[in-house]
Amino acid sequence: MVFTVGVRAQPPPPPRWADAGLVSGEAVELDVRAARLGSRVLALLIDAVIQLALALVLGAVLGMVALALLGDYLDAALAGALQIVLLVLVLIGYPVVMERFAGGRTVGKLAVGLRVVRADGGPVGVGQSLTRALVGVAVEWPGLVLPLLSWAASVTVMLTDPRGRRLGDLVAGTLVVHTRGATLWRPLPPAAPPLLAWAGTLDLTRLDDGLALAVRQYLDRLPQLAEPDRFRLGRGLWTEVAAVTSPPPPWAAPDWAYLSAVLAERGRRAAHRLGRSRAVAATLWPELVPAPAVVPGSTGPGAVLPGPAGRARAGCGPPRRRSNPIRYAAEPPRVS
Repeated sequence: MVFTVGVRAQPPPPPRWADAGLVSGEAVELDVRAARLGSRVLALLIDAVIQLALALVLGAVLGMVALALLGDYLDAALAGALQIVLLVLVLIGYPVVMERFAGGRTVGKLAVGLRVVRADGGPVGVGQSLTRALVGVAVEWPGLVLPLLSWAASVTVMLTDPRGRRLGDLVAGTLVVHTRGATLWRPLPPAAPPLLAWAGTLDLTRLDDGLALAVRQYLDRLPQLAEPDRFRLGRGLWTEVAAVTSPPPPWAAPDWAYLSAVLAERGRRAAHRLGRSRAVAATLWPELVPAPAVVPGSTGPGAVLPGPAGRARAGCGPPRRRSNPIRYAAEPPRVS
């Protein structure tokens, strides 16, 4: 006797953005991208401008202090020593102090969206920041030892390393990663019709933005998760959301369905508040509101575009909310 078993394959993996190779304590790879040559050079240029301005300010301050305190004792040797102190403060002190108090970021990295972390993903320490800075000054930028050769070697190392690390990162055991996501948002699973009336009565005042963002990210990555992680994460998020919302749901449904309904209702209320604020602005400053667009071929100057935008401009109010019916199943509907 022959048995045929149907096996549903997992959806194909998304484009690989998480190339930093960072793994959490639960053996889950973090969705973090490693910074490459282009973004790091841009951050370096911004930091170079900051360091130049800092050098000018500190040079003027040190010069005035030296003239005021030393006066007749100031000679070429002492001036050279002060210049070395200035270079150390600017080239080494600036990145070490910034990474210590700004969470592994300098001004350039803040502007570009980068962060220095340990090779295991933990926060960078003072010793590691100091090692990175010393190696950078010696053989990378400005490269006091054989500048041209060290620059070529540094660029070659960054281009060939799988995680885009430079020589200072390899010596210090650090890594530079992006702090801004690069993936696109996917449409959420539609809210289940039996839960729409319940979602409209929810008290969402205690649902903060951080928890709502976590729910949004979970629903966005729902098709990529496999059991039992999908159930465990959904149950944990729903437990947190249920603790700050009321009343409880009257229908038995999967956790992701509750989360979709709550997030959809939160977005609907936010859109309603935005519409009211725009209506007030249009009343106070009507000249800021663009004139209704006329549909080609329509008769009369008052014809407007069809659809929600046209009804809103014509004063007919917002369109009715519609939801596609879904069936509760063991697997959530796939999204594209």
